[in-house]
Amino acid sequence: MPTVDIDPDELRELTGYADTGDDELKDDLFNLGLEYEGESAEGGFELEFAPDRLDRLSVEGIARSLRYQYGDDRGVYVPSTNDAEWTIEVDGTPEERPYVTGAVVRGLDFDESSLDSLIQLQEKLHATMGRQRAKGAIGVHDLTMLKGGSAKDSAGKSIRYTGVDPESEEFVPLEGDAAMTPAEVLAEHHIGVEYADLVEGWETVPAIYDSIGLFSFPPVINGKRTEVTTDSRDLFIEMTGTDQWTIDHMLSIVCYALDARGGTIEAVEVSYADDAPGEYSGRSFVRPDFGTKTKTVAHDRIETVLGVELDERDVADLAERSGLGVSRADPDADEAEAYEVEIPPYRVDVLHPIDVIDDLGRAYGFNTLEPRYPDVSTVGGRSDRSKLERAARNVLVGLGFEDLLNFYMISEAENYERLNVSQPEPGSGGRANGANREQGSDVVGGGEAVTIQEPYSEDYTMLRSWALPSIMLVLENNTHRSYPQDLAEIGLAAEVDESENTNVAEHRTVAAAVARHDATYEDAKARLQAIAANFDKELTTPPAEHPTFIDGRTAAVELDGETVGVIGEVHPEVLVEHDLEVPVAAFEFRLDALE
Repeated sequence: MPTVDIDPDELRELTGYADTGDDELKDDLFNLGLEYEGESAEGGFELEFAPDRLDRLSVEGIARSLRYQYGDDRGVYVPSTNDAEWTIEVDGTPEERPYVTGAVVRGLDFDESSLDSLIQLQEKLHATMGRQRAKGAIGVHDLTMLKGGSAKDSAGKSIRYTGVDPESEEFVPLEGDAAMTPAEVLAEHHIGVEYADLVEGWETVPAIYDSIGLFSFPPVINGKRTEVTTDSRDLFIEMTGTDQWTIDHMLSIVCYALDARGGTIEAVEVSYADDAPGEYSGRSFVRPDFGTKTKTVAHDRIETVLGVELDERDVADLAERSGLGVSRADPDADEAEAYEVEIPPYRVDVLHPIDVIDDLGRAYGFNTLEPRYPDVSTVGGRSDRSKLERAARNVLVGLGFEDLLNFYMISEAENYERLNVSQPEPGSGGRANGANREQGSDVVGGGEAVTIQEPYSEDYTMLRSWALPSIMLVLENNTHRSYPQDLAEIGLAAEVDESENTNVAEHRTVAAAVARHDATYEDAKARLQAIAANFDKELTTPPAEHPTFIDGRTAAVELDGETVGVIGEVHPEVLVEHDLEVPVAAFEFRLDALE
């Protein structure tokens, strides 16, 4: 899950509760859904948050949520916006990145802490909504260092978003001392090298000019001339991307954070030329867009989901303490049967009425809900699969394994590439052929990825096709801890299967790894034999090949004559990829093979 580092003293200052103790503050944050993960390197709080609440990527956003929770702020807040003085004129942009948005924020008073918070918000938005800058990238500039040209259709100032030959123009990039062309930045500057793939193969690269010259090379790096420091008071914020909705909402989140710091928001006009690529050619509009949206939520559904009786005043109170606006859907009705709930522009996570009800439940306090038996005539019990899973887990723990509970979502690189498994082409139905078969796609874990169409984070783009990558990540993140580390997990795995009604085949999988200085194939097999014996299964392990494991130290797992998994010593390439300095032996097989 994403994390954010905050200074608790700064949080107290922004909420107005200077005397709140650390323990009480952690409890309040937990009630918001923010878990305390530990102390940050700077001595602050490291908080884990749900990746849908991107407005909480900064201390300012968290403070806003706490003020609502405390009841100090109520309802929808929309910052006032001054009229536009600046225009972004758009023409000749690369077709691969046609969209731009922007705002001006004046009257800020930065110190090191508040500037660090802005930089953290920028980078966290890049990693989440911006998909590591591929979908949206943020540039923040010192406004006083910009010299605007004359706007075409107004008396104000303008800058220009366009495309440029990467070999033609020069500018001094951040952390640089000499002028470089965009091509030189991509080849020689460490930030340029990191993000070079974003513009690889493009005939022209994105560029933003003022009347002095090139000052921003999105989505890679800004120019040094407009660098923001603690002395900066007025900012120009520009965002470019592949989707206008995404960058507009990223802008709203940043503007709300700066508004909380005392900044005054000033609109910017975005003017697309008639021949500009993308769907907005020939159009002009003013940003930031602080327009709200509404969701209709039925009163009886609120009560049904939360399990409590509420009157109209209760619902209004809970909504306002969630930062939402609320009114009757039918003002003339004797009783409120449904509500029109107003959603602020920074809440990109509210897609359905259930999202509103979740907010109301948090404001009510999930911990205050009284548990009660459902009004049905049956008593629940474990399913057969659950009983089997519990029995298998008990055997694993009895063999000395630590039981893990990992996320079922993972990135494609973690699932395939980092374990030497070739990823099947989309549409292959999970089956590899030709060169892919030789590379090892048609193996345990090599099924076609069940991907998320619009993931919030590049770390969670697919449902894992096997559980061993998750265990390897745990080992990678715990190299500072003592060995041996014997880890196991029983969980979900999935792959594309066109024979299924949903086109997705899901199954429960058992995975385990033995990590120690003398771990061998025999160590893993001994534990596997114990598992098979506990379930009265006949185990055979004929030699096999798998790209994750060492040739000659790998076998198929067969239970009662059926091939259900793989066992072996993890290949040194995979160990090095995960920064592991001890050998690892592992196995994985389908849970239903133990039935």
